Amino acid sequence: MGEVYFYHLTRSPLEVALSRLLTRALAAGWRVAVRSRDAGRLAWLDERLWLVSGDGFLPHGIEGGPQDADQPVLLTAGAHLPPGVACLMSVDGAAIAPVEAAGLQRVCILFDGADPGALTLARQQWRDVTAAGLGAQYWSEDGGRWEKKQEKAAAPV
Repeated sequence: MGEVYFYHLTRSPLEVALSRLLTRALAAGWRVAVRSRDAGRLAWLDERLWLVSGDGFLPHGIEGGPQDADQPVLLTAGAHLPPGVACLMSVDGAAIAPVEAAGLQRVCILFDGADPGALTLARQQWRDVTAAGLGAQYWSEDGGRWEKKQEKAAAPV
């Protein structure tokens, strides 16, 4: 059963935090889908991910290309998960269904701490996934580094 990690962005821009999380997910051997509600935002992220990876290489593509099945990181605005995905990262308030999260290794929800609407949505997503019995962790950048602020264990099976 997957766990859902909430990342409250207060210092790092989305593209920097996302790049770091994607690097860790790939190191774990996971295929990742990054879901947004906006295809235009995905094009923006596509450009930024090539720039912020520094001296590393972060292989990725936008869903709809001929190499989708080969992409270790697939940027998508779709509601369905591409085959073989072990980790789903939600940005810009993209929907995550608890039943979907339960079948994954990890779900990461990244949200802008300066956006009241994003905070409200993240709180609702927390309630939804914990009510479904999934484990959840809340991480914040308050002190300049990521700190776990809250954790709710998965319900016993």
